[in-house]
Amino acid sequence: MGRIIVHLHGKPKQASYSALIEMYTERLKGRNIKVEIHSDKVSSIDYQNKLMDNKQILLLDEGGQEYSSMELSKMVSNWGLNSEDIHLAVGPVDGWPNKNHLTGKNSIRLSKMTFPHELAGVLILEQLYRASEIIKGTMYHRV
Repeated sequence: MGRIIVHLHGKPKQASYSALIEMYTERLKGRNIKVEIHSDKVSSIDYQNKLMDNKQILLLDEGGQEYSSMELSKMVSNWGLNSEDIHLAVGPVDGWPNKNHLTGKNSIRLSKMTFPHELAGVLILEQLYRASEIIKGTMYHRV
């Protein structure tokens, strides 16, 4: 069974973002979802190049495909059935340095709006938690 690995570039500078990331990381324990925080001392280009070594990668980017929470939950369910890990990566503070390879096929966006990368990390973790709750059939996601 494949895992979902969320990559964040650098520890959040603001305590509120850090607390929310920790909260959702804790909620996601036991759900085959892992969070990896990469040092922000690694250059944006090196961070991106390291991530591109992964076969199944989706970069969070404003030019990516947009999904509803229900659509994302179906994707999460399918990812859980795969044998390969899926990697979701939040970009560095200044965004992805090389956007030539980004297409709707290998990137997703959280919204048409732009968010600070730390808040994007919180949002993707909340959406993954929401997706797992939708799959379980709990009342967390109210329609």
